[in-house]
Amino acid sequence: MKRILPLLTIILSLATAAQAQPKSYKDSIIAFQENYVATHEVVGKEDKQYLSFFAPDESYRIVADFKKINDTKGFDMQTSSGNQSKYFVYGLLTFKIHDTIQKLYVYQSASLMKNEEYFDYLFVPFGDASSGFQSYGGGRYLDFRFNDVKGNQLKMDFNKAYNPYCAYASGYNCPLPPQENFLSVTIEAGEKNYGKPYH
Repeated sequence: MKRILPLLTIILSLATAAQAQPKSYKDSIIAFQENYVATHEVVGKEDKQYLSFFAPDESYRIVADFKKINDTKGFDMQTSSGNQSKYFVYGLLTFKIHDTIQKLYVYQSASLMKNEEYFDYLFVPFGDASSGFQSYGGGRYLDFRFNDVKGNQLKMDFNKAYNPYCAYASGYNCPLPPQENFLSVTIEAGEKNYGKPYH
């Protein structure tokens, strides 16, 4: 199966670049989106017009309470190919959005834990009330690193939520958000459904 690691590299580098630039919040998100489109490795130049995003909304940039979870057993996360990938539960995020308390689990890939460059990579796949409608039905992703957790908090920005490769083409092995990571609210931020008619 094709791997999603190249996209991970791009997303993490874009997040770092966006944080380093002294722009307004809206401008920084627009720049993030433009760079995401320009450097996308699955969607070809002729199809980049079909990539779309919700308008930047600072209300989706939040600070979540973080609780570390010491998972030594791990579990098998389902993927779009029907295979499974092993992950460990790293922690639990609790936050309020739309005046509603929500929770998301943070995971760590068993395979990436052995990778010198990505050993500290944290993965938050999620679904929400927009999944299958305004956004991709297979859920979206947020990425973090160990040092993004400051004390007992983690800053989250759903405006940087992105689609897995499976949103654009078949043949990829994309993790599917566990049921525990489906939010009851609509997240109108980040990447929308891929606009090209299904191939």
